[in-house]
Amino acid sequence: MTLDDYRAPVGMTDPGARAGLLDGLPADVATLAGIVQGVLIHEHVAPAYGVTLTPPQHAQAHQRGIATVLDCIARQDSRALPQARPAGERVVGVCRHFTLLHVAMLRRQGVAARARCGFGAYFQKGRFIDHWVTEYWSAGEDRWILVDAQLDRQQRDLFGVTFDPLDVPRDQFLVAGDAWRLCRDGAADPATFGVLDMYGLWFVASNVIRDVAALNNREMLPWDVWGAMTANDAEIDRAFIDGLADLSRAPDGQDEALRAAYEDPRVAVPGTVFNAVLQRPEPVG
Repeated sequence: MTLDDYRAPVGMTDPGARAGLLDGLPADVATLAGIVQGVLIHEHVAPAYGVTLTPPQHAQAHQRGIATVLDCIARQDSRALPQARPAGERVVGVCRHFTLLHVAMLRRQGVAARARCGFGAYFQKGRFIDHWVTEYWSAGEDRWILVDAQLDRQQRDLFGVTFDPLDVPRDQFLVAGDAWRLCRDGAADPATFGVLDMYGLWFVASNVIRDVAALNNREMLPWDVWGAMTANDAEIDRAFIDGLADLSRAPDGQDEALRAAYEDPRVAVPGTVFNAVLQRPEPVG
């Protein structure tokens, strides 16, 4: 994939009929992250804001396309996006939604940006927690920079984050391929990678597939299951994931290989995936 493949909203980042909401926004990565934080609230961090979510609010976390998310935001509050909503009136999502909206905003302005799936080392000591962040291309610095658009001041204090969330160190957020390689080399314990009560090499392998799909502009929910994903370590095709991990760790300049990897039915997102939280198959839309 080239930089141009990440400069325009496509697929899940396409705002559709709500594209106008993304027009006229500041051309600043930090300000855009702040806007995202003012319209979304994380499903599992809501209590830290004094918010108890209702079942309909929890259901918002299962929205996939950013067009649907923007429509939900606008229906709840018709004001422009830079107008921050009270915490209890924000649309509910998870890290992937913060990332997807941030990426969509950047792409709307022609900035090359993509969502990355992996693990954050800054949420729980000694563990690498399932997480998504933005990766955007800085022409001035001639490099890809990781941004955690979820981390407002309150969350930085809550989790004791001391680094700049606008330039997340690569040892603090591991793209899934890097996490896989550490586990395969024996440099990290797979039992420390996951979320809630789900940890293990199988989780890392599944995120490698999710990350390769995201690099092909198919940014799925963190609990969408398809293809070669399995919850059983014994069923992992380790050689296959090795190849995907190596590709996703250094994806630039490997355009044909990335596309070819995504054409494999073990990686390609089908029309219907399994929602592991709701325990049901769902159309991708």
